[in-house]
Amino acid sequence: MEKKHNIIHVILTGGVGSRLWPLSRKSRPKQYLEIFDGKSLFELTVDRNQDIVDKVIVVGNVDNCDLSRAILEKKNIPYLDIVEATPRNTAAAIAFAAFAADPEDILIVTPMDHIIEKKDLYDIAVADAIQKAEEGNIVTFGIVPTKPETGYGYIEAKGENVLSFREKPNLVTAKGFLAKKNFLWNSGMFCFRAEVLLEELKDFQPKIYKKSKKVWDHCENGRLDLELSKEIPAISIDYAVMERSKKIKVIHSQFLWSDLGSFESVYDYLLSKGHPVDENGNMVIGVQNFTAFIGMKNTILVATENANLVLQKEYSQDVKDLYNELEVEKPELLE
Repeated sequence: MEKKHNIIHVILTGGVGSRLWPLSRKSRPKQYLEIFDGKSLFELTVDRNQDIVDKVIVVGNVDNCDLSRAILEKKNIPYLDIVEATPRNTAAAIAFAAFAADPEDILIVTPMDHIIEKKDLYDIAVADAIQKAEEGNIVTFGIVPTKPETGYGYIEAKGENVLSFREKPNLVTAKGFLAKKNFLWNSGMFCFRAEVLLEELKDFQPKIYKKSKKVWDHCENGRLDLELSKEIPAISIDYAVMERSKKIKVIHSQFLWSDLGSFESVYDYLLSKGHPVDENGNMVIGVQNFTAFIGMKNTILVATENANLVLQKEYSQDVKDLYNELEVEKPELLE
């Protein structure tokens, strides 16, 4: 029997990885750094889904589309390239992909800056999500938490039903979430039929739907018009649809997941892969020179050609504040 729909992998490539400066720069954000056994997070994302999907759509921007193209052409993977003229957040980005698909197509939407391990468990979760999407649901992937993480949003769930979405908590609140045992990390990954997502977007955010449709109708070879794009409200898909729709289901995913959104998560990942630390948990990233730490514990030295960063890993979330200061005082160090 002929299949009614395609399964499309939608890769969202936005973000500059400000919490991973100085490794991550505007000219080469963290998702393109080939520091994971010689591959980038973008390439790992593509590889992970190749045996699951029929087509690939990349939604990126003018600053990184060439980086994505180089990887996909090297791997000889055909794809549809949607190039945003200006970032308008994830509601618009996902809408563009849905407009590009047939109404019955199943879209698996993933950011491209995640580390995912235990591929067998990932495939099980995706198969479950596809089945639920075929039934008309919008599926989000929740990750069973392993620690009280303050860098992630959370999903409060009862079985497969979503009770609420929560913003990134403080440590006390995060510990409370874990104690209740019905909170999941919000992975930012989704699965749905294109027409279902667009119908919900049209109901809850008609302006985003209308303006995004206008931009899509006027695009040329996947490149979106700047002036028309500026008219789209910049709202996340969580706020636009996920927190309002009655069609949301959540998968309690068991695969190992990290969005590598901070040096603490990079530290934990590299440590699990055998990256050296000294007896006090100090780690060097980016340089082979002998480095000694005296009187320090759990300290990370990040070395690059024109900037170094020294931090205790529990302060990893504060790197974004430094990035924002440099944007004003020394913007050349962000390029």
